[in-house]
Amino acid sequence: MSTEFTISHETHKDTLVIKTVGYINNTAGEKLVEVFEKNFIGGLNRVIIDLGHSKVVNSIGISHLIDIIEKLNQSHSKLVFTNLDPTIEKTFNIMGIFQFAEKADSVDSALE
Repeated sequence: MSTEFTISHETHKDTLVIKTVGYINNTAGEKLVEVFEKNFIGGLNRVIIDLGHSKVVNSIGISHLIDIIEKLNQSHSKLVFTNLDPTIEKTFNIMGIFQFAEKADSVDSALE
């Protein structure tokens, strides 16, 4: 696992796709929210967060993801997580994240 967190993003039609690499902790979670806030503009109605290269999300990182979910719910938009590590998926299930967000196997399947 990479020790340095990196994030990239791109837009596909009405969807913002965010890809992460590395451990999502407080600092990484703040970067994730920052990228979301700067790039989720009018006309977009969905965000995909690809966690395929992030194998660990701590509790503070999850709180930042919940912040994004709350903002999307207020704008009647949706969040889709993709490429989830089984441990992260299990954690999200336990926390009830999938009551407010969706999951997909890949970015391509989420874009369909």
